[in-house]
Amino acid sequence: MKDELRALLETALEQLKSDGVIPQDTQVPIQVERARDKDHGDFAANTAMMLAKPARRKPRELAEALVRALPAHPGVDKVEVAGPGFINFFITADAAYQAVRQALEQGEAYGRGRQGAGQRIMVEFVSANPTGPLHVGHGRGAAFGGALCSLLAESGYQVHREYYVNDAGRQMDILATSIWLRYLECCGETFRLPDNMYRGDYVKAIAATLRERRQDALHHPADSVFAGLPRDAHEGGDKEQYIDALVERAKQMLGAAAYGEVFELGLTSVLDDIRDDLAGFGVRYDQWFSERSLTESGAVDRALQKLDQAGYLYERDGAVWFRSSGFGDEKDRVVRRENGAITYFASDIAYHLDKLERGFDHCIDIWGADHHGYVPRVKAALQAFGEDPHRLDVRLVQFAILYRGSERVQMSTRSGQFVTLRELRDEVGTDAARFFYVMRRPEQHMDFDLELAKSQSADNPVYYIQYAHARICSVLRQMEERGMEHDPAKGLASLTRLTETHEQDLVTAIGQYPEVVANAAAGREPHQLAHYLRELANGVHTYYNAHQFLVEDPDLRDARLCLVLAARQVIRNGLRILGVSAPEAM
Repeated sequence: MKDELRALLETALEQLKSDGVIPQDTQVPIQVERARDKDHGDFAANTAMMLAKPARRKPRELAEALVRALPAHPGVDKVEVAGPGFINFFITADAAYQAVRQALEQGEAYGRGRQGAGQRIMVEFVSANPTGPLHVGHGRGAAFGGALCSLLAESGYQVHREYYVNDAGRQMDILATSIWLRYLECCGETFRLPDNMYRGDYVKAIAATLRERRQDALHHPADSVFAGLPRDAHEGGDKEQYIDALVERAKQMLGAAAYGEVFELGLTSVLDDIRDDLAGFGVRYDQWFSERSLTESGAVDRALQKLDQAGYLYERDGAVWFRSSGFGDEKDRVVRRENGAITYFASDIAYHLDKLERGFDHCIDIWGADHHGYVPRVKAALQAFGEDPHRLDVRLVQFAILYRGSERVQMSTRSGQFVTLRELRDEVGTDAARFFYVMRRPEQHMDFDLELAKSQSADNPVYYIQYAHARICSVLRQMEERGMEHDPAKGLASLTRLTETHEQDLVTAIGQYPEVVANAAAGREPHQLAHYLRELANGVHTYYNAHQFLVEDPDLRDARLCLVLAARQVIRNGLRILGVSAPEAM
């Protein structure tokens, strides 16, 4: 109905231009919103107040002129001017009931929009380093990214889901070296594991696989491995310098081929685990993009050459720098180190250039909040390439903090002290995990309450919503048990019988669903949908507790069943977008 009212106002605006009431070149956004107070109608528009300045007229006078110029519409009962110039629309009962008809007739398609039609959008999310299993912090980005992709697709966008695999660089070398050291332990060597290595049980499991495959072929005495290295942190040395030296020792002692084998085993094992974990979480991707492919294809060199030709690179202290400060970054950034190695940032520049060159109209990156300082430098690179930086939208996600009772669970990938996403799913279920993750704006702090997520109570929002769906399904089972039948056609023809306050509220809520989906997609805010579903479920439960649906009056019974079945369809549609199931019995 909002779109129809907006069209009426556009027609009235053109009429005022034609009549000379306002200048022909006047352009104002026409916004129609749900009225907050039922006494003020169903919808309200502030168009007259937006027009006041360019038209040099009082807003209330303009509002009255717009109302006079409005074309007639069968769904509009009356229009009033209120306050300084608000235009309030009161719609007919039949227009309100139209949402019930549409929900039942359109089914899964109810709520789908066209605002993104013809636009290709890429969403890159999670993209955790393949150095260990996903933990509960990564789960929030996965749930948010998955829900956002579904929202955008529901709004007509052509969505491409991508995972950027950081399969090159220092952290992967540390993982490979960690695996080799654990392999040496399998061979009987004993030594103190350096502080900065990856320590999780998954590393031991990969090392055991390596030992099974290669037996003692990669075995070297521990004394020779650690001989001559810089002092470790526990000896008063620099732990980062120590671990880099240890990585180089592993490469030298194993040789390129054997080291590459260890490296690939670690990458493949962890990445396969991540793929399985995300699939179990209901998150899918269209492409897993390899960071190494950027170097191997020459994409990084081409990107840097393009920046150099444009005059945005310079040398200092043996390194190559990008003049990102000229585009709003706090300082310039190194893209090639003194030893000739490219930086992670250089790969990221090439990756984002590649995204745009693939023809996406818009790109959304979902990053951890600790990457906030990275945003301006990536946008600076896009500007340097002559691209519009607004084509890149970066959404920052705070890691969720997990509590067991009042005790916070500490997490560290290297130390191996973390709760995996798989463990969380096993404990609270995928439905609860996904819903809880998207209940808040992603940039907001979040405490994940395990006990609440597992509870079967009205305080648990996902249980509350799913139970509303199951309750409606139970009504249909009761109907069959009592030998009653439902005639949808008669029910739709009898919707005017739904005069109770609870019924009118539920009709209004069902009609709001397409607007909620559109607004949530436009704002990139799945939490809007989560909150809406909770309110809708509250309307269902309140109605269920206050009234009998299976009454003897067949017309009223059919009308009430049509209403709750429409609500069930909306709950099902909304939960599907959020990646949550809609059980028929609980």
